Amino acid sequence: MFQIIGVVLLFGLVFGSFIISGGNMGVILHATPHEMMAIGGAGVAAFLISNSLPVIKATGGGLAKVFAGPKWKASDYRDLLSLLFLLTKTMKSKGVIALESHIENPKESTIFSRFPKILKDHFAVDFICDTLRMMTMNLEDPHQVEDAMEKQLEKHHHEGLAPADALTNLADALPALGIVAAVLGVIKTMGAITEPPEVLGEMIGGALVGTFLGVFLAYGLVGPMATRLKNVIEEDGAFYRIIQSVLVAHLHGNAAQISVEIGRGSVPSGAQPSFLELEEALSAIPNEA
Repeated sequence: MFQIIGVVLLFGLVFGSFIISGGNMGVILHATPHEMMAIGGAGVAAFLISNSLPVIKATGGGLAKVFAGPKWKASDYRDLLSLLFLLTKTMKSKGVIALESHIENPKESTIFSRFPKILKDHFAVDFICDTLRMMTMNLEDPHQVEDAMEKQLEKHHHEGLAPADALTNLADALPALGIVAAVLGVIKTMGAITEPPEVLGEMIGGALVGTFLGVFLAYGLVGPMATRLKNVIEEDGAFYRIIQSVLVAHLHGNAAQISVEIGRGSVPSGAQPSFLELEEALSAIPNEA
């Protein structure tokens, strides 16, 4: 919502100040189509040249995240803690054998199926199941498990940031591409040097529109969108860090309740459930679960 408001303010205030100060929008509107063809076309071409197909596709999905915000909400963090509570409690009370059916086929698991949104996240499910599988293979050294989880998280986070990095690179290139468009306009103007001053003035103004658009798009639109996307990815990444915190705490011999309480401390402040809220969520789980 705030991103849409920001875009409206960006265009309204920038162009509004130009109009109020006596600027002629006709010059900008006349020059924008071909200047944008040069700047936007070169930007898209550079984007395609510098990125792989998976990154290009992920960037398209990332643009939606800019406006939608983080994937995980406060209720999802409560669900994650509840899921981890059930898994660690089952492992603690019934042993690793009782857990095998849940981690080998999570889609059919009575535990995982209680939390459909988490079940749809392949990385979260695989991350939980792979870690628990390591535990059932008698890899009980908390430091080894934590190290293995850390490497998985770093890999996932690095790949997740690729779209934000691609947008940042595009934003860095746009001012220079705007200069390219402006230089082409100057070349065109110099080729018509015999024209009257009013014609040359309009042509020079059109050329400068290229510089303006390159800087405007870079620092007003694409750059902030890249920063926003990076922040969203960072916040969503905290969801997986909680899995690491809880399972490592479990490996250290803590009770399920203590392990999820340690995980609750890692939840971002804006989505963090209180102690009583988490207690109520855990109490609401049926005994048969």
